[in-house]
Amino acid sequence: MKTELKIAWRYLFAKKQFNAIHIITAISSVAVGVVTAAMICVLSVMNGFGVMVEQLFSQFDPDLRITVKAGKTFIIDDKQKDALLGLPCVDMLSESIQETALVYFEDKQMPVQLLGVDSVFGKMTGIENIITDGHYEVYDGAFDRAVLGQGLAWKLGIGARFIHALQVYAPKREGKVNMLRPDANFNQEACFIAGTFAVNQQKYDDNLMLVDIGLTRRLLDYGEQEVSALQVAIAEGYSIKHAKREIAAVLGDGYVLQDRYEQQEDFFRILRVEKLLTALLLIFILLIATFNGIGSLSMLIIDKQQDIRTLSHLGASNQMIRRVFMLEGWLVNSLGAIGGLAIGLGVCLLQEHFGLLKLGNGTEYVLNAYPVAVQAWDIVMVCMVVLALGAISSWIPARKVKV
Repeated sequence: MKTELKIAWRYLFAKKQFNAIHIITAISSVAVGVVTAAMICVLSVMNGFGVMVEQLFSQFDPDLRITVKAGKTFIIDDKQKDALLGLPCVDMLSESIQETALVYFEDKQMPVQLLGVDSVFGKMTGIENIITDGHYEVYDGAFDRAVLGQGLAWKLGIGARFIHALQVYAPKREGKVNMLRPDANFNQEACFIAGTFAVNQQKYDDNLMLVDIGLTRRLLDYGEQEVSALQVAIAEGYSIKHAKREIAAVLGDGYVLQDRYEQQEDFFRILRVEKLLTALLLIFILLIATFNGIGSLSMLIIDKQQDIRTLSHLGASNQMIRRVFMLEGWLVNSLGAIGGLAIGLGVCLLQEHFGLLKLGNGTEYVLNAYPVAVQAWDIVMVCMVVLALGAISSWIPARKVKV
């Protein structure tokens, strides 16, 4: 194999002539390099967007969310809470109630997703980092406060410095329906706007309203120990899988435990499908670029007929001669892949540190520049695909070599 590699190398970098075959071979190698660099850059940008969105969700979503399998709410008593907080893997525990309600401000009204949270919620999430106006506060000791999604606040025409209260309505759970006074069928609460937040996801920004869990319980006629979910912050040094096992052992089988990826399962599934489809499209382009080398290698085999007969007379077998040209084609693709890999990683490094490629003018986007995140598996996958396609495209013309 060492002899075949030396001969293939000499054919590839022959100094005595530079003809059309060498030009076509160089173009094939450059094409492989360009597509390889494009694959690295595109996949890294998609990874970057995934990491960016994950960081945005982490400002709002807890490490683990516990809900009940059957029904909308469940009772969590002090004994269960103490048992959960007694686990080494649990750092903080927060209660929440989420339900649809109707909000009314001046002449505007609309349904919202009302999320009642306790005082621990602000400590265990990064909600304060995504406040766009005012500050995070759901109860100031005297009045109920609310923190709205930025889009919801815009639709209602309300802001953090408004002095008028926002009215919140929800149907009463018990009692007869009063047909003469429809308003008597609703519980009503009032709260002042403390601030607005932006996760840059429509289901949060346009629909969600954070209030104190006490207000939510009064509005929905829930008991003091009734919740729709528990948020858990995992202690440093413990994995999500380990925490899930420990918590499930305490609570039993009637609960659903979701990590951040499972809480946003639909979004991350779409992201994975988009990345897969993009990778397949780029692989198809790479396939075309790689198989361009079939023509150049076939022309080289025709051009080297005299050398093939000479090698045969010197005792080289047909198998050895075929390996020479297979290695020739493989070298062309490998050199292109190495160059493309270096260029792709270099571009990603420059983009990560200097943000050369901008998203826009910097006002309408979360980031000014395209985010990148190079993953080792992407590099391995690209290299494996390029080398595999290079081997196949080299074998096709080389197998027809005969003395």
